Parts: sequence; structure tokens; C-alpha cells
Amino acid sequence: MALISRRHKFKLKNKFNLQFISLYIIVFFLTITLLLSYINAPRIPLLGFHGIVDLNNPNFGLIQNPIAAKMSYAMQDLEKFLEYLAHNNYWFLSTQELYDYFIDRNRDIPQEYVGKKPIMLSFDDSYKTVYTNIVPVLERLEKEFKQKIKIVLFVNPGTLAKIHHPSTTYLSCEDLRTGFAKGFYDIQSHGENHKDLAKITVSDLNQELAQAQIELRECLTGLAAPQEIARHIAYPYGSMNHQVETYAAKYYQSGYLYNSTILRFRWLQDKYRISRLTVNRAKSPERLIQMATRSFIISK
Repeated sequence: MALISRRHKFKLKNKFNLQFISLYIIVFFLTITLLLSYINAPRIPLLGFHGIVDLNNPNFGLIQNPIAAKMSYAMQDLEKFLEYLAHNNYWFLSTQELYDYFIDRNRDIPQEYVGKKPIMLSFDDSYKTVYTNIVPVLERLEKEFKQKIKIVLFVNPGTLAKIHHPSTTYLSCEDLRTGFAKGFYDIQSHGENHKDLAKITVSDLNQELAQAQIELRECLTGLAAPQEIARHIAYPYGSMNHQVETYAAKYYQSGYLYNSTILRFRWLQDKYRISRLTVNRAKSPERLIQMATRSFIISK
């Protein structure tokens, strides 16, 4: 009886070991499959710029904040990068196009974009040089490549230059209207006064979110339907939390981070946490081109 009992226990132990090994193998292959799926998932680079400096006139639009100044990018380098994108069949996404075609996926991608590579170029903080130093470049490239390059401006309307107080540092409402009328600007929110939304009171948070949307839509009155403007937000400093997301959702369709991560849109779980790649003067045009080439090609 003792021998039979030992054999029975041995068989049970072997059966348990086989089941454990089988389960381990299944989990291992599932993990590898998920990892490969993530690594190979379609990607869209969303690049986040700030001020644009003309190296031949570096004092114009000079940014006093040394940290913000380091985030500026050379106009001449940006021009090289834009030429590459225009020459190589990129699709310059607006925030609404990204939302409709890749995040919410409520619309089919038009045939005209098949074979193109999507990319988004965004510019934060309302710097004047996004008008003075970029619009002429965009106009030249449009003539050369017969393609309009659209860029996204995440604007703080509280810092915009006033009619009777012109500024060489910050955009004016008229600058926004001109760039929008030319078809180059997609104008979205960056909060009213560039406050860290995760560190202010609920009352101030609500004010920052709501007032920015109101003022930007007022600025573009007559040029666009209100819902086209400030429908999306990029959080100042990339700072947000659950409370910020809850209140942002009352006013905006989506929210953007600034976290040096490429967007794998099929893996996106929260439309208020859309990743962007950071850009500063340390990144050469060649490095930006490398970032851009990580985009996928739109297929039929």
C-alpha cells in the first residue's frame, strides 16, 4: 500500500509539474507576442517645439527665461527638416485629423493620404517667432513643393501681445488670424497663462481651461467655426494628473503630454495622455529626420 501511495503521489507531482511548465510556456509566448506587437505597432511622431530662432538675427524675439531659451530651435535647421518632410511625402496632421483617423477612428483615412507617413509638428507657448520666422519658410516650401505644411500651435492666450502693447516675444491675435487664414496654423489650447495645472486650485484650474478656450475662439471669430479652435489641449510643462484630466474632459476632446515618447496610437489607452517627442536646440536636423522616419506608411 505504501508503494502504491508513493507512486500515486509521484504521478500527481509529475502531472502538476507538467501543468506548471505548460502554463509557463503559454505565459512566456503570450508575453513575447505582446512585446513584439508593441515594438512593431504603427507609430506617429508628434514633435513638440517652442520658439524658433533666426541665427542671422538671434536677438529678435529673444526669450528671457534661460530654460525656455534652451528649448528654442534654429530656423535654419527647422527649414532643412521641413524640406526633407515635404520632399518625402509626409502628411502634416492637425489635432483633429489625429483624433478622427487614429485615436477615435471615427472616419476612414482619405485615399489621398495612402502611401504617406503621418507626422505632427507642434509649437508651444505662443512665441512670436512661430510667426515671423516660420510663416515665410512655410510659404516658400508651399510654392516649391505644391504642398501646404500645417503646424499646430498650442497657445496661452493670456500671454498674447495686446493691440496697444506690441511684443517681439509673444504672438498677437492678429498673428494667429493671419497664419490661420493662410492655412498654416491649427490653433489649440495650452491653458490661459501657462500655469502648472497639477499644482493649482480647482477654481484656478477651471479658469485656466475654460478661459483659454473662450479667448482663442473669440480671436478667430469669422475665420473658423468655434469648435475648430481650442478643441484640444497640451498641458503646460506636460504636467497633469487625474483631477486635471477630469476637468480637461469638460472642455477638450483630447490632451497632450510632453514626455519624449513616440505615439503608438493602437496602444493608446487614454486620449488625455497623448505622447509627444521633445525638441530642443541639441537635436540636429538629422536627429529630427531619424525621429520622423519612425512613422508608419498609410496603407490601403
